[in-house]
Amino acid sequence: MTSMHVFCAVLLVAIAGRPLLVDALSVPVLQTAATVFVAVCVQALPFLVLGVLLSGAIAAFVSPSVLRRVLPARTGAAVPVAASAGLVLPGCECASVPVARRLIGQGVPDAAALTFLLAAPAVNPVVLVATAVAFPGEPRMVLARAVGALATACVTGWLWQRFGKAEWIVRRAVPPPSDGGRWAVLAETARHDLVSAGGFLVVGAAAAAALSVLVPPAWTEALAGQLVLAVLVMALLAVVLALCSEADAFVAASLTTLPLLPRLVFLVVGPAVDVKLIALQAGTFGRAFAARFAPLTFTVAVLCAVGSGLVLL
Repeated sequence: MTSMHVFCAVLLVAIAGRPLLVDALSVPVLQTAATVFVAVCVQALPFLVLGVLLSGAIAAFVSPSVLRRVLPARTGAAVPVAASAGLVLPGCECASVPVARRLIGQGVPDAAALTFLLAAPAVNPVVLVATAVAFPGEPRMVLARAVGALATACVTGWLWQRFGKAEWIVRRAVPPPSDGGRWAVLAETARHDLVSAGGFLVVGAAAAAALSVLVPPAWTEALAGQLVLAVLVMALLAVVLALCSEADAFVAASLTTLPLLPRLVFLVVGPAVDVKLIALQAGTFGRAFAARFAPLTFTVAVLCAVGSGLVLL
């Protein structure tokens, strides 16, 4: 059974149960939750679609060897160049993992490939524009996110260059290219990313809706008054929710009772490390890699986000 079959089955159930759904949504609390859910999905969906189309186009028409050719020979200098490449070679979190594997297979230093893995889903134009739309009147939030994400990618890359070991990355095989042509690659990549990221968008919107009605305002107000605790909670929430970077800004924007700094941490940590990324990295590079890379990335992302927020917000 494919994801399309599941979607059709859910749609048929929703149509059949429409009277019950209408009656249920007449409850004020559920009306509020439904409004938040629909608002987050509607705002985020255009950016999500644009993001997966760009990701598919890059997978189909841009060879990883392009990045390898422009990288400096010295690994230390290659790290910031790889991070900057995320601005022009965007991709979602899921797509960046196999791209990084292909780069390593083509001889790119591990640190530079991993830097690109972290930067591409976090600093690309789609993500930054989505953040600007989600936080109107707060241009500092866009700048703080970009600076925090770039710093996370570069610092993690430099630390991996200094302390990482080649034997921790045990799966370097590069899959053969698809025989279906570039347009087939584009369509399949976009379809896969949309189905995967769309599911996480629904989960994130549902979580935002649930938080809006289930969490008493006094709790969020108390959390807002304890900045350190709020930062830690939002960092862990980013790991658990595993949202797509093109959509996470709208979920963060819905948490209006929290200060900007904890929400910035949510936006910087999410594209760098979450449960789906840990699983992907373990399956692609091995468990030894994921066991070391995920805690390192989480710590660096939190510190860089806090530093960026304290300076720019």
